[in-house]
Amino acid sequence: MSSDTPASEKKLNRRVTALAVVAAIGGFLFGFDSSVINGAVNSIGKEFDIPDAASGIVVASALIGCAVGAYLGGRFADRWGRIRVMVIAAILFLASSILAGLAFATWDFIIWRLVGGLGIGIASVIAPAYISEVSPKGIRGRLGSFQQLAITLGIFAALGSDQLFAVIGGSADGMIGPFPAWRWMFLVGVIPSVVYGILALRLPESPRYLAGEGRRDEARDVLKQIVPTETVETNLHDIEDAIKKEAALTKKSSIRGPRFGLQPIVWVGIILAIFQQFVGINVIFYYSTTLWQAVGFKESQSFLISTITSVVNVAVTFVAIALVDRVGRRPMLLAGSIGMTISLAFMAISFSQSHMVNGSPQLPGAWGPIALVAANIFVISFGATWGPLMWVLLGEMFPPTIRAAALGIGSSANWIANFVVTVAFPALAAVSLSLSYGIFALFAFLSLIFVYFKIKETKGRSLEEMGADAVPASA
Repeated sequence: MSSDTPASEKKLNRRVTALAVVAAIGGFLFGFDSSVINGAVNSIGKEFDIPDAASGIVVASALIGCAVGAYLGGRFADRWGRIRVMVIAAILFLASSILAGLAFATWDFIIWRLVGGLGIGIASVIAPAYISEVSPKGIRGRLGSFQQLAITLGIFAALGSDQLFAVIGGSADGMIGPFPAWRWMFLVGVIPSVVYGILALRLPESPRYLAGEGRRDEARDVLKQIVPTETVETNLHDIEDAIKKEAALTKKSSIRGPRFGLQPIVWVGIILAIFQQFVGINVIFYYSTTLWQAVGFKESQSFLISTITSVVNVAVTFVAIALVDRVGRRPMLLAGSIGMTISLAFMAISFSQSHMVNGSPQLPGAWGPIALVAANIFVISFGATWGPLMWVLLGEMFPPTIRAAALGIGSSANWIANFVVTVAFPALAAVSLSLSYGIFALFAFLSLIFVYFKIKETKGRSLEEMGADAVPASA
């Protein structure tokens, strides 16, 4: 190996990192869209006279679109390519940002949130698929974690901009120019959607998609940009060889198999995706402002707490990026499950000490701070492990010929689970916040058992190698 090889490889890695950063902007839209509702939900309820019992449907309406978008996104990506589908996602989110911000009725608002959800669901599939397909195996986990980093940055941007508009307007209902502050919270989404669409057009297509479509010369040209020159032909041969072997075992993009109609590896991805949501993480980001007000904090304090929590979420994602390719996926998931189980149990205990004051639960004495600390430990445990690593695993655990379709199924399951938790939480909270967090703690414990028995380590393995293991010969 020549003396300048390390320098050339570093240059290639920087190039791939740049591609991953751009692709991960879809994750930013994901995080922004899912959390922007946090600061606006009370104002939307007042504006459109929405009963409290229906607030969960309004908050979760975008998630239905996300589930559909995630399911279709993989199929669209296999048909039209990764880049075209990224642009479609950007256009859908752009339309949603404008028209949800200008909504004049509940049904109108829900429709445009559904449209935005379609775009976000599509983006949630494309980003991890694309990143895994252009990343060298030695840094694939780190780059795959960019998806979750972008999600956390999107959450932070949404909560931060919500707080900014609320401060400028005096409250979420206050006027800023021609519109109340809560409408600006949605309208500002125009900026990241336009940026995502423009940058996506500058990305090269995935070499694995091109090879699968028989566009060998184009695949080679892309590989020249992301792998050392002397390994281009070897990488291209490995990709084509893997595609041919898998095609001999199963139809292209077929996720069907002997386990309840699906391949076993697809079910592993589905369950992994469901557990990521059933621990209740998005309750913190969808309802935290309302939740902390309900237990005695002022509106301004609740906005600040939510923003601080989102900062913590961003910070700990860097821990995952630093460790995932050193420690491995499986040990980190196990540690995260333990941390989530313990912190959620403490939250359940804290809320069991609440008592009603003027119709709202209040946490006496030190129980309020204990609940806050436990909530942030939960966010740390999730953000450093399950948050990014689920997307890393979904991006790399499936064979290339079914990757986009299987990732779409897994992502769709994630969004459906997100919807279930989001809709169910207000009703559960009305019965008992302690019960709600106790249920989340139970799922965190079950996730520990699932990882221990069902998740295989993928650190340092090529996508082609894992794909060969994942497709059963009898499929």
